Amino acid sequence: MTTRTGISSLTRRAAGLLAPLALGAALLAGCSSEGASTDCGLDACTITFDRGVDAQANILGVKAKLIGAEGDQVTVEVAGERVSLTTGQQAAEVGGFAVTLDSVTDQEVKIRVARNPNG
Repeated sequence: MTTRTGISSLTRRAAGLLAPLALGAALLAGCSSEGASTDCGLDACTITFDRGVDAQANILGVKAKLIGAEGDQVTVEVAGERVSLTTGQQAAEVGGFAVTLDSVTDQEVKIRVARNPNG
């Protein structure tokens, strides 16, 4: 009897550990992009937009789109709201997300979009 209880307990523990991993994989599989690449976790994504193309990504259930970039300032649209960002500024709240500009080069723009715990 001890062996059966031990196996049953182990099986429940393993199932409890694997369920969140499966959910996470399903959520991450929902990300898509055009002219951009994404690196996502459960509550945040880093998006690298290619400049000079119509770049957009669907992440965390919303669309993020590069509108324009000039110098160290970019305009992005996240969850249907536009915001201008500058490298090094604090996160801007946009549609329940905290959005920051990580870097700007001649070839790409990298932003971070995170679920806002207050939003």
